[in-house]
Amino acid sequence: MAPDPVSFTVASFNLHSGIDGWGRPFDTVAALGDLDADVIAVQEDWIPDDGPGLAATAGAALGYAVFEHPLAHGRVAGPHPRADHRWMRPLDWRGSSHAIYLDDHRPLSSRTKQSTRFAAARPGRWGIAVLSRLPVTGNRVIELDPLPRDRSGRGAVVVDVTVDGRPAVMVGTHMSHLTYGSPRHYRALGQQLGEAIGGAPAVLAGDMNLWGPPVGMLFGDWRRVVKGPTWPAWRPHSQVDHILVRGPVRVLDGEVRPMAGSDHRPIRARLALPGD
Repeated sequence: MAPDPVSFTVASFNLHSGIDGWGRPFDTVAALGDLDADVIAVQEDWIPDDGPGLAATAGAALGYAVFEHPLAHGRVAGPHPRADHRWMRPLDWRGSSHAIYLDDHRPLSSRTKQSTRFAAARPGRWGIAVLSRLPVTGNRVIELDPLPRDRSGRGAVVVDVTVDGRPAVMVGTHMSHLTYGSPRHYRALGQQLGEAIGGAPAVLAGDMNLWGPPVGMLFGDWRRVVKGPTWPAWRPHSQVDHILVRGPVRVLDGEVRPMAGSDHRPIRARLALPGD
């Protein structure tokens, strides 16, 4: 008799560097802990120059192995003196109002760099991470060529795990915007993952900065497992955060979780590997 299928949970959450649009921090450890997932793909992880990153801190507190990968240098501002009840001031692109500055792939304006808010912001690195409480047998990073208009590098963290002794591959990423040329990255990442993973059970999760149907088209051999709006978190109308599976992975359920501090809502799925 073949063994029974084994289930596991995967989640994805864009942390917005642990702050709201005014620069006010939220409890990222509690937010990630509430997901209660075996593997979590994190986007907009923040790693300050003078201390551990958000993902590393949560991993230490919650018992996860953590694999971080910085994508850009930048700065995170403190709380704005005129912050109100809203998550952010809408449609305000002035440098004096920013909470996150990415400043090494494209130059910021001289006005922004001379602002008091930028000068007081905390330097560090902005990136992605995968957290796993499943046994890990290997990990690697896929780097993608830079897009000229993007303020960040892009890539994917690939983590080999075992689920009750059965191998699987977990991939976390944060894709660029369509207007910056992200289809080029979709093609490159899809090809490299296909070569690296082969026919193994695999999960790809992250902020794709793109709606579900074109994500499914661009990642043609991956299947979406969560459907529902995730952005903006306070009144979501679009799904840009996705969990996809490839190979012999069965979907048991998937959901969009409640707002948890970021401008994105977390997503979570319960999956199963075949018993044989």
